[in-house]
Amino acid sequence: MTDIDPRPHRPPAGRWTTAPRCVGKSVQHLERARASIGGGVTSGLRSVLQPQPLSFTSGRGSRLFDVDGNEYVDYVLGWGPVILGHAHPAVTDAVTAQVPRGQLFGGIHPGERIAAEKLLSAVPAFERVLWSNTGTEAIQVAIRLARAATGRNLIVKTSGAYHGWHDSVLLSYRGHRGGHEPVLATRGQNPRSVDDVRVVEFNDREDLAEFFGAHGQEVAAVLLDPVLSNTGVIAPDPDYLRDLRSTCDAHGALLVFDEVITGFRVALGGAVELYGTIPDLAVYAKALGNGFSVAAVAGRADVVDLVEQGCAHSGTYNGNALAMAAVSATLTELSRPGVHEQLWQTAGTLAEGLRRTFRDRRVRAHVHHLGPIVQVLPGVTDAVSPREFEGLDWSVWDRWSRRLSQAGLFLLPNGRMFLSTAHSSADIDVTLNAFGALDPDLLRG
Repeated sequence: MTDIDPRPHRPPAGRWTTAPRCVGKSVQHLERARASIGGGVTSGLRSVLQPQPLSFTSGRGSRLFDVDGNEYVDYVLGWGPVILGHAHPAVTDAVTAQVPRGQLFGGIHPGERIAAEKLLSAVPAFERVLWSNTGTEAIQVAIRLARAATGRNLIVKTSGAYHGWHDSVLLSYRGHRGGHEPVLATRGQNPRSVDDVRVVEFNDREDLAEFFGAHGQEVAAVLLDPVLSNTGVIAPDPDYLRDLRSTCDAHGALLVFDEVITGFRVALGGAVELYGTIPDLAVYAKALGNGFSVAAVAGRADVVDLVEQGCAHSGTYNGNALAMAAVSATLTELSRPGVHEQLWQTAGTLAEGLRRTFRDRRVRAHVHHLGPIVQVLPGVTDAVSPREFEGLDWSVWDRWSRRLSQAGLFLLPNGRMFLSTAHSSADIDVTLNAFGALDPDLLRG
């Protein structure tokens, strides 16, 4: 088998087809990758994409092009980061301009400060930034800062929340049995990880009060995804966030928002802006760099500045020049007037169109969106709790995804669809036509 042609695949303008697509080369590429890469994929969740992990040569705007020459409307967006669309000119130009000047200096450079200033301008409630490379890393930095600031060890999270793959937080993301004891998630996980974490139910003010009434003086921080982004895109009750803030204050614990997904996506200032509750620290990644590997911890100066008082924070690639160029360009674009209004409107159009399709076809499915994140829930007619989300028959969505891939849609597992500023009304039309063309029996599961 020959190697792929590295040149971007640019089909003729206006070409679109829903004819059956050949993905034979993608199949071959996956089999070849398995000989050198564990599982054939470089992040485990990619293995469950339908109809199989596809192999792509290029992306442009809202579209991806695979090794077989097929074109897709992309609702995966790199699992969230590509909020401006693929190869956005402003980001590409900024990074390209930096490349001949160098990527990694092992010292400070102006790009770090410029990007930090742009982040703090977007979220003016915060005073300091620390740069990191991935959301998983940045979560660990935030936890260390919280423990250093409080002198305590216990971290509280909610069931159904994903905070990265590290042993210390990959707990009760799935399979939580109730109560406050966490559940391990993977083979090889340190069984003592459960010793340092307790679990409360999302949006449950009584459970929060009960736990803090018994253990509040032990808690270093509550680590919260303010929108349960990976488990149904469940929005917070504003009263829950206010109670959480006041509860942490009353017990001397820190409140840490995991805004890896919501940050700069649901609003320029993320969930902090959207809901008005200010945490002590927040973690950002994904949309921060439009696909470049970058993450940040932002927050109170007295907490973040503990890195100058014996709280270690390091990383060879932290604040590297290419990532900082991408951050500055991305935040500049996201700061333009009307950008988030457009994102909400496009996602709203898609969500309403899907509701209408399911209603007209008499299919039980619920659709909602929060900013440019659309969530489809097959088999139900209303939003669900985290535990109900886990219990849905997701094989139905998998069957839809296999057929929709043939119609030119690239979709995530479990019904979530990310939109970018590059998604157009034409993309929405293609998407709704593809759902509408599904066989009624297939739609009904």
